[in-house]
Amino acid sequence: MAPAAPPPPATPSPEPTGSALELLVHGVGGATPQEMLGDPRTVRVTGDTTAAVYRRTEDAHGEKHPERYGNEPVAEAYCWSGLTSGNGSRALWLLLLPFMVVNLAHWMRPTATGRTRAVRLYGVLVRLVALSLTVLLTAAACEVALDLLAWQCAGADACAERRSWLGFLSERQGGWWSQPGRRLALAALVPTALVGLLWYLSNRTWSAYESQRPLDGEDFDEDDPFGAAAAHGPDAPGPAADGSPRRAAPVRPALGRPGFWYGRRLVARLRAAHTAAGFLTVAAAVAGAAARHDRGAEGPVPRIIGAAVEGGIVLCALVVLWVVCRRGRSERTRDTRLDGALISCLPGSALALLALAVLYASWSRPDWQSSGALPGEATFRFLALGQGVLVVALAVVARGLYRRTPEPHTVLYGLGGPAVAMLACALGGVMTGGVAQRVADWLDGPGTPGMGREADIAGPPVLLSWQASVIPVLLLLLLVPVLVLVVRTARTARRLGPVVEAEYAPEEPDEGRTRRIARIRATAALTDSAPWIVGVVSAATLLLGAGAIAGSWYSDQVPGRAADGSGPLLESLADAAQSTGSWLIGFGFILFVAGGRRAYKDASARRTIGILWDVGTFWPRAAHPFAPPCYAERAVPDLASRMSAWTSTMPRGRLVISGHSQGSVLAASAVWQLPDATRRRVALLTYGSPLERLYGRWFPAYFGAGALLGLHRSVHCWRNLWRATDPIGGPVRIDADPDPGVDRGPLKDPLAYGRTTRLPLPEPILGHSDYQADPAFADARADLLAELGPLVPRQTEARTQKGTSGRSSG
Repeated sequence: MAPAAPPPPATPSPEPTGSALELLVHGVGGATPQEMLGDPRTVRVTGDTTAAVYRRTEDAHGEKHPERYGNEPVAEAYCWSGLTSGNGSRALWLLLLPFMVVNLAHWMRPTATGRTRAVRLYGVLVRLVALSLTVLLTAAACEVALDLLAWQCAGADACAERRSWLGFLSERQGGWWSQPGRRLALAALVPTALVGLLWYLSNRTWSAYESQRPLDGEDFDEDDPFGAAAAHGPDAPGPAADGSPRRAAPVRPALGRPGFWYGRRLVARLRAAHTAAGFLTVAAAVAGAAARHDRGAEGPVPRIIGAAVEGGIVLCALVVLWVVCRRGRSERTRDTRLDGALISCLPGSALALLALAVLYASWSRPDWQSSGALPGEATFRFLALGQGVLVVALAVVARGLYRRTPEPHTVLYGLGGPAVAMLACALGGVMTGGVAQRVADWLDGPGTPGMGREADIAGPPVLLSWQASVIPVLLLLLLVPVLVLVVRTARTARRLGPVVEAEYAPEEPDEGRTRRIARIRATAALTDSAPWIVGVVSAATLLLGAGAIAGSWYSDQVPGRAADGSGPLLESLADAAQSTGSWLIGFGFILFVAGGRRAYKDASARRTIGILWDVGTFWPRAAHPFAPPCYAERAVPDLASRMSAWTSTMPRGRLVISGHSQGSVLAASAVWQLPDATRRRVALLTYGSPLERLYGRWFPAYFGAGALLGLHRSVHCWRNLWRATDPIGGPVRIDADPDPGVDRGPLKDPLAYGRTTRLPLPEPILGHSDYQADPAFADARADLLAELGPLVPRQTEARTQKGTSGRSSG
């Protein structure tokens, strides 16, 4: 009988080859590398003091010794908090909030397919709204320095006597500076210095942020400027070389274009145009007052000089409008060119015209006396009316884009951008009007400017008083939606009580614990109601603003005077609205200044204010060059370069990029910038992510359903963790059949309802923080590493004569 054949060797289990790397990206507010890596001993791998990649000291060369880690990846932490909230002086960027908000409106346009002209018109309208905000800020500075101080207070004996530091400008002293034109020329230094400061800050941040070159990549076809048809791989998903089904080739979205994170040329152009607009506004205020005097009376100055100066201002203003409207962002290529002549000549020409206006106004006019107020009413009315018209036109264009390509989760049916632009105009009006109102009240002492009762000065333009008067009305209107949300949240919390107890069954219910968990879940859901609050506020602001323009135009008096003779009730309501509104906008501006001042001294306050910029300054400066700079133009190329460098040096390595909160947005943006071959070797782990809940709804053209589906198809694998108690993060809702299983949640929060043997102390409700503390996090990361591969079978152990065995490292 022949001996039985030996059994075949068992099929070995696969083992991963190469090292594994987990690249951690923190979220809003920042985190230290020691906190992210859980070790006080860290070393910087690459980067600088502003943004860098760190490892634990013992992991500095971990990829050279993969046997030390088993299935655990080497952890790296990318810390980018220095780009936003790292410097105390950056807290003063809070004063640039209107500029930042209008810049966000640029990126909120609906998804567009084949609507190139409409997309360009949308960008032009947003840039014009942004330009009007620069003019409004400069005009408000001119109102305070030129009108209230140099013209009204220095020209009124009673006001000048109370302000001794204005004595050398007083007409009573009869000094060289006492003539109105010379007083205006001197006061013009204040708004000119403000415009110069904005130019300096923009130029400095432009050199630090926009000069960071992104990762090298192929450019897009000239016939496809928006990259809508740019795809990686074949057009149709066919079988792969090994016979396995090939995944559909994804379309690279806008954030993956080579020039998206390199807006150096556009910011330089806009900076030149806005700087010139600011100088021209000051020049128009100075030269306009002198020219009006010369046209109304015979004097020593020829009228032709004033006409020539004003004509030059108008001509330069037309050039500014052309520059703003002519060119938007160029994203299909890295546009490294700079319009040197434009950048140098346009602000220089405006400054030269300002110098001519100052010389023209300083010409001796002995018979010129200042009385009343400078005629700046028409300027503020024109600005307010122009902003309203631009916002309405923007809404028409946005609605047309949305109807062409509707995204079901887009906020306000495509009107999110116009609503936010309206809020930017309202913020600009509140801040500038608040300064003018407070300065006028301070200069007039016990009097009330504009009321004609013991008032020494005429006060600011009446439109500013009307705009202040509608603020109490707006706050009263907001009480209705706020009360609705409060009631709805309370009802939702009561309805969630049995649901919470069922999730933790069979544990004995605790009414207090149940109520707290349900209340936190219901409160976290309020984030989804934010679009409608923004819509209500924007619509009310537009309507009330139109009423303020009409009221000031019809009556040409402040509300308290315009209501005279209308009855005791209306008179008292008008007086109350005017005084309360003036106090509210002044108080609001003081809060802005106090917040910036506190942030200089208090690190915790600086961290809190920095969170605002982490969210608001993610986007490049496409509309307003004086907005706080875009940190993503440094962070996204950093992350993309790091991933490309590691995968190129480790051909068989595996990489998981792990992003929390805003870090998940940076991670996704960086993955989009990678070459296709590199993205196929990357796994994406997001948690507490606002990718769909905030960015997908507010910025559908860049994070909409199609873009997120393309991201899922382009990376090797993706997991997203979320909690019902998280007010920021949520599911990404990849729309595909079958369900790709990207979302994992809602995770249980808290992990334990009551005290248990394993968790004897009460567990906290984590909400948006500490996702790594959940066991689901480790499971998701392990799943991603297992899916990444590459996997090869273990070699059959070859026994030697000494009984030892060897194994190939693969």
